Amino acid sequence: MHPRDTQHHTYADYLIWSATSGNEIIDGVAYVRDPPSPSRAHQEIVVELCRQVTNSLQGGYGRAYVAPFDVRLPKESCDDDRIDTVVQPDLLIVRDPRKLDDRSLCGAPDWVAEVLSPSTAHYDRTTKLRAYERAGVPEVWLIDPGASTVAVHRLAAGRYSEPVVLELRGQTALAAVPGITIDWETLRVVGSLI
Repeated sequence: MHPRDTQHHTYADYLIWSATSGNEIIDGVAYVRDPPSPSRAHQEIVVELCRQVTNSLQGGYGRAYVAPFDVRLPKESCDDDRIDTVVQPDLLIVRDPRKLDDRSLCGAPDWVAEVLSPSTAHYDRTTKLRAYERAGVPEVWLIDPGASTVAVHRLAAGRYSEPVVLELRGQTALAAVPGITIDWETLRVVGSLI
């Protein structure tokens, strides 16, 4: 990801110029994704995680969404011309339906998962993670397929504590959304994790 230009942007601007998925704004800085598209393994991981999360949420409280899906992280109001942070997490859960409108989500998701790619890993671990922290996202998972690890960041007193880094083996439960456990062995069967 790299800055689009040096101007300060809002969601209103973004709606005009963002014709492709992968564009984001953080604190008014517009970031655009470098080609190529995410890898096959990246997509398989996102799809399988979404399947597991969605199955766990059935009959429960919450919804799962995958990119491209705008998540507006307001500092004060949800007016398009006041929001200067818009991200597209690979996967998210939102439990409060009042945060959803016809276009997207306005407010912090309850849980976010980002599958790291070589072109986005640094951005996801720094710039984007700081935006999630400022917005109050309770739990963020940064999944590194190359290292077969997940760094779990949990909010405590408004800050992310040191991440718990786990191998992508066995099962890992979400803390922010009770009742959901990710089975990494299923991802091995799909072929995304070797």
